[in-house]
Amino acid sequence: MDFQLSDDQRALRSGMRDLLGAVFDRDRMRASVERGGALDRALWRELGAAGFFALRLPEEDGGVGLGLPEAVLLFEEAGRALLPGPLVATHLAAGRVKGAAEGAAVVTAADGDRPVAHLAEADAVLAGGGPLDGEALRAFVAAARPVRSMDPLTPLHLPPPEPVAGGPGRVAFAPGRVAGPAVSAPGRAPAYAGRLRYEAALLSAAEQLGSAARTTEMAVQHARERQQFGAPIGSFQAVKHLCADMLARTEPARAAVYAAAVTGDPLEIAAAELLADEAAVRNARDCLQIHGGMGFTWEADVHLHLKRAWLRAATGLTEAEAEEELAAGLGAAPPRSGSSAAYGPGRSQAGGGA
Repeated sequence: MDFQLSDDQRALRSGMRDLLGAVFDRDRMRASVERGGALDRALWRELGAAGFFALRLPEEDGGVGLGLPEAVLLFEEAGRALLPGPLVATHLAAGRVKGAAEGAAVVTAADGDRPVAHLAEADAVLAGGGPLDGEALRAFVAAARPVRSMDPLTPLHLPPPEPVAGGPGRVAFAPGRVAGPAVSAPGRAPAYAGRLRYEAALLSAAEQLGSAARTTEMAVQHARERQQFGAPIGSFQAVKHLCADMLARTEPARAAVYAAAVTGDPLEIAAAELLADEAAVRNARDCLQIHGGMGFTWEADVHLHLKRAWLRAATGLTEAEAEEELAAGLGAAPPRSGSSAAYGPGRSQAGGGA
């Protein structure tokens, strides 16, 4: 089996990079930071029109008809560009929530008691009891509390506490506060169940991979251009080692993410998540160190990658949860043939290739 990317996959990745370069360049990214991470609905619709959200829907349902390996390539590009918004939730909601596939709806996820991203702008929320919209969503949003986010591109809200009886057909989320019709407490249950949980983890890992690759490129470029003592700082052994370490973290993470996209195996996804999270966080920190004092400034973009990497690592399948998944799988009997889902249509080249 050939595990190189196919020509179609390379074209897909290149096309998404070109699109993001046109609709979300650095100036627009910085404008989003100044807006406090508020979503650009026009950009969201652009992504929908490009098939970002409907990529894995069957063609007869208005989708592109591709698989998880191709989705990983697109999310890797989104991670490189620091594209904001609940991309994973909206992608997984395509075909389940009206307007998600086309980018007409913004869908976020309430995962347990963890903060919810972009809740105020969401048209629906994926929750343990199913998607919330309409009155149920408005009640949930009204009871949620905004909290400060480490990532200026990702506004966060704490989900409401367990509901208590508030009379027939109503529910109180906070002491003395009644909000709308009775709804379940979506913040208490995982947003995704079964295979969706692992798909969400893998797509998040792909974003982390893209960020890790981008910070490696940023560090190498700065090391070539920055002069100290009459020579580029990249000629100094300590800087060389940092850059080499960044590449040595990125490429194994890439191999793990691509392989997990082909097999769809939960244990391989957990391993890919661990490697991608480590690569994204540690590469961003090393990139910041190579940039020196200017790396800490607001004007530099390095800190944005670090903050996003920290935030992603703390959501979805966390490090501790992924380690538990792997530990539980040690010594387990190998899965029967066909038991690990290969999502999407079959591929002859790395599923294909990713």
